[in-house]
Parts: sequence; structure tokens; C-alpha cells
Amino acid sequence: MPTIVYVDDSRDDLFYLDYIRKKQHIDVDLFCFSTAETALEALKQRVTEGWAPPELLVADLYMPLDSGISLVSTLRSDDRFRTMRLAVCSGSDADEDRMRAFEAGADFYLEKPLDLAAILLNLEV
Repeated sequence: MPTIVYVDDSRDDLFYLDYIRKKQHIDVDLFCFSTAETALEALKQRVTEGWAPPELLVADLYMPLDSGISLVSTLRSDDRFRTMRLAVCSGSDADEDRMRAFEAGADFYLEKPLDLAAILLNLEV
């Protein structure tokens, strides 16, 4: 079963993705965090305890304290997380936002609302 970490300052968006997971009976371990800092600490703890990094981290582009771009850049530069696929999500479809995400090291740029089933299909490719 794949593991996905979702980081978004919107509690509604966090709730929605978990609701969809349950409603559609999607077989995935989903861990939701409302700040980049708490997600990063949890990931570091997970690796310290000997667990493999999650298959995917999805981070919101715009968060008040720390952007998804910053989190993706941090993870991309850390060898402990080199196998993890990274995505940035946003309600924005602006080319500039996509470019910033890919320049930071994101593998995917996802538009909200997130489609969990489609995300999992991308992981299988």
C-alpha cells in the first residue's frame, strides 16, 4: 500500500482528501499535515526510525509560513528523501507557478481539488 504525505494549511482541503480516500475506498496510507515544518519533522523521524520514505509528498504551493516550493526544495536536496516523488498543488493554473514548482524539484504539479485516484495512477507509471 503506497504512503502519501499531504501538506496544506487549509484544513478543509486536508479533510476533503481524506474524505475522498474513505468514500472511494482508496487503499493508501494518507498522512496530513497543516504546516511544512511539522511534515518535515515527521519525515525525518520516520527515516530515523528505519522506515522508508513515503512514495509521494504533495505540498500546497501557497502556505502562510512556508511554501510548498520551499519544502520541495529542502526535500530534494536531502539524500534521505531522494527516492520520494514530490508534487506541488494549487488552485492556480498559472504557468509561472508550474515553472517554480518544477524548478524547485517537483515531479508533478497538481491542480485542486486533488484527484486521489489519478495521483495513484501517476505513481504506478
